[in-house]
Amino acid sequence: MELDQWNDLLLDLPAAHILQTRQWAEVKANYGWTPYPKVWRDEAGKVQAAALILERSLRLGWFTAGLRVMYVPRGPLMDWKDELWRTRVISDLEKIARRRGAIFLKIDPEVVIGKGIPQTEDALEDSLGRGVMNWLRQRRWRFSTEQIQFRNTVWLDLAGSEEDWLARMKQKTRYNLRLAQRKGVTVRLGSIQDLPLLYRMYAETSLRDGFTIRSEAYYLTVWQKFLEAGMAEVLLAEVEGEVVAGLILFFFAGRAWYLYGMSRNLHRDKMPNYPLQWEAMRRAKAHGCQIYDLWGAPDEFIEQDRMWGVFRFKQGLGGEVIRTIGAWDYPARPLLYVLYMQILPRLLEWMRQRGQQQTRKEVGV
Repeated sequence: MELDQWNDLLLDLPAAHILQTRQWAEVKANYGWTPYPKVWRDEAGKVQAAALILERSLRLGWFTAGLRVMYVPRGPLMDWKDELWRTRVISDLEKIARRRGAIFLKIDPEVVIGKGIPQTEDALEDSLGRGVMNWLRQRRWRFSTEQIQFRNTVWLDLAGSEEDWLARMKQKTRYNLRLAQRKGVTVRLGSIQDLPLLYRMYAETSLRDGFTIRSEAYYLTVWQKFLEAGMAEVLLAEVEGEVVAGLILFFFAGRAWYLYGMSRNLHRDKMPNYPLQWEAMRRAKAHGCQIYDLWGAPDEFIEQDRMWGVFRFKQGLGGEVIRTIGAWDYPARPLLYVLYMQILPRLLEWMRQRGQQQTRKEVGV
């Protein structure tokens, strides 16, 4: 089907996600992926499920010619409690992967297995998520060693007044927010013209915090696509008129996402990220969002986890941990899948090193 009305079809489905939208499909189409939107309807014509399937041909030399992989980011979207539709959708996806000759099909739907940090008094487990994991195993799906998106995340509930939000925050977070405001940190809306500056800050952030990013062209394409669609906003934190931090706020179907955040080393003592997130919460609420997804939490909730520091920051804002089933692979060609997964770690490490070198080159480090 065409993508023209795609976003409208998603609005009534559970867990409609920004990574399942038409705009994301158009971005990925510019970077080697072919989108295949798939819809399942009941006899009355009502949409019961949908999946934006992305397909990519491998370009790793002559020995990969004709090989492809498939991915449904944060999907498929459906009521996972409905076993009839669940079976129909997953069976169809398996058939599509086999018919297309894919090595594997990856899915990472937002099926919740629990809330809160495991083994704490506030933790709640969800039997549906555990049941779906067991069901996938029975169908010979494998929990993926390649988790493209974050398996766990943190949600902020935007219900209530701003005073309610403050009450849900940790005391230290409220203190830092007020401290930043007293020290003159201000937040304003940015525009498409600010995107090159945002990328430079993002590159600086990646080198400081030790994570790999893509090229400037990729991020400018993503950010501009969603800004032009009215599905994102730029927020910039300033000190004495100088930009020191920023974020891109995405919103769709009653939810907002903090997918990209960036900051400079300058004026970090003034805590610019606190008023920046406060304004993001206000903007998300103004756009009709009930949930603000802070995008990312540790796989293991221990201080040694590389995300522990940023997680504590998100938790301080009053967020709740949401744990999901993560990414699962259907090996449509099992022998090739095993070979691919043996080669993948070395390939990813090479790509990370190359990406960091390119980032340093772009920012002149």
